[in-house]
Amino acid sequence: MDVSPALLVDRVLQTRNTQTTQEVQINVLKKAMDMQESASAALLNAVAGNLPLAGSGSVGAQVNTMV
Repeated sequence: MDVSPALLVDRVLQTRNTQTTQEVQINVLKKAMDMQESASAALLNAVAGNLPLAGSGSVGAQVNTMV
């Protein structure tokens, strides 16, 4: 099997370039996911503030369960 040294070097360089590109893409994805996590946590904290519970009336005061 004849393999050109130039071709072999080219393939190695392409592989390294691909690996570097994939590492960069993964890091960007992780940063985006971290940003989304903090944004959704802030949104949930804002929504789940001190909400008053229903103490009387027919809406929200009774829970019907069946086991």
